[in-house]
Amino acid sequence: MTAPRVEIDLGKIRANARALVRRLGVRGITVTGVTKAVCGHPDVARAMLDGGVVGLADARIRNIVRMRMAGLLCPISMIRAPMIDEMEDVIRSCDASYNSEMETIRKLGATARKQGATQDVILMVEMGDRREGVMPQDLDDFAARVVETPGVTLKGIAANFGCLGNLAPTAGDMATLSRLADQVEGACGPFVAVVSGGGSANLAWALDEGAIGRVNNLRLGEAILLGIDPATGRAIDGLHTDAFALFAEVIETRLKPGAMVAKDGQRPRSILAVGWQDTDANGLRFSHGVRFIGATSDHTVIDTSGFTAPVGSEMRIGLSYSALMRAMSAPDVAKAVVGKQSVDRVISDRAATPFLTVV
Repeated sequence: MTAPRVEIDLGKIRANARALVRRLGVRGITVTGVTKAVCGHPDVARAMLDGGVVGLADARIRNIVRMRMAGLLCPISMIRAPMIDEMEDVIRSCDASYNSEMETIRKLGATARKQGATQDVILMVEMGDRREGVMPQDLDDFAARVVETPGVTLKGIAANFGCLGNLAPTAGDMATLSRLADQVEGACGPFVAVVSGGGSANLAWALDEGAIGRVNNLRLGEAILLGIDPATGRAIDGLHTDAFALFAEVIETRLKPGAMVAKDGQRPRSILAVGWQDTDANGLRFSHGVRFIGATSDHTVIDTSGFTAPVGSEMRIGLSYSALMRAMSAPDVAKAVVGKQSVDRVISDRAATPFLTVV
């Protein structure tokens, strides 16, 4: 098979989604599956839906269009604020978009009216991550202006944690978000249907026994795809952490000095035909007996003292979230889907995605 490639186990993704949907469902929280790390791969999206997520979300309109062209009719949200030249595609392809700028919302409304449509808007609130979001003290006035904007409907509010600020939310943060939902309703009138508390970094809070308040949705990507809690870096109990694996070919194995100075002794080193152009090399997870030395644009060097790595063999490598994201977006990395799917889906995905291999 082609290498390098990412092998995708749809059954494990489906199982992870199902487990999280079930655990959060008893707490009254729905799950939106986030597909940005897999570039909107339609089979991965379907596996999430088969696992029970209520809809999908992505940060790139190209990924969303890809899923629509593959026949996905479920609710899909744009979770990065739309850029000006994306407005028409966002209205055509997205049921809702997450926003924090009034000018963007006005242009969305105007574009929606031209298409005879209405766009649901979910307002992002700044809760400490210091990325996007309306400041809490400005939210009531901001929401009132959204309600008055033709072409859009205020659907909910949302917060983000654990991305730029790398901090997990507290129970106090979530209680504040619930109070803000109440305040918006009091100030503006419309019912706030969606209170999206954040992403995979919220799981520890969401699965605890404390009160959830108004929070009724989480946007999960890493937890479903990799079974990892990004707030701690630890595996989530009962989830698969190996739904994705990178396979790279060994192109050289020989004894070399342990350092640039030969007196340090010689050790077996191997070179893999994969590099920074293909993935985040720092996010590669090697088997026991293999040690990462370094990488360049096209090569990854490993110490194989405890591992046999003949030239021409393939090495199976685990992926962090950043490594997965880079590998899935790299055109020279094949994507091999493991699991049942229909022939017509294979054909449509192959047409949309070069280098796709199905096994």
